[in-house]
Amino acid sequence: VQLQASGGGLEQVGGSLRLSCAASGRTDSSYTVGWFRQAPGKEREFVAAARSGDGNRYYTDSVKGRFTISRDNAKNTIYLQMTSLKPEDTAVYYCAAHPRRLILSSLRTPGYYDYWGQGTQVTVSS
Repeated sequence: VQLQASGGGLEQVGGSLRLSCAASGRTDSSYTVGWFRQAPGKEREFVAAARSGDGNRYYTDSVKGRFTISRDNAKNTIYLQMTSLKPEDTAVYYCAAHPRRLILSSLRTPGYYDYWGQGTQVTVSS
C-alpha cells in the first residue's frame, strides 16, 4: 500500500486548507486511517483518525471543531479539512493507515500504523 499526501501550502491565520491522501495498492474499508503532524523539533503527534465499522471520528483536543477527517472508499482517498487555522497548526502533515480496525487506545500512537504518506507541509502565517 502506498499513500500519497497532497494539499498543503501557505495559508493565513483563520484560513482553510484541505489535505488529501490517495491510497494505491490493496486497500479497503476495513482500514483505520489517520492524520498526524510533526512540527520542527517536536515529536510526531496525532491529529485525527477514522475507524471502519463505526461512524465516529477522533481528534486531538486542539483541532476539535476546526478539523474534519473523512474518507471516500470508492476513490481510496482520505481527507483532512482544516478551518480556522492557527500558527500552531504549522507542521508537516502525514497520512497513515492500518489494515484493521484499531482499538481506541491505539489510535493515537504512530507506531500502530503500518503505512505512511510522504508528508505535506502546512504553514500558517500570522
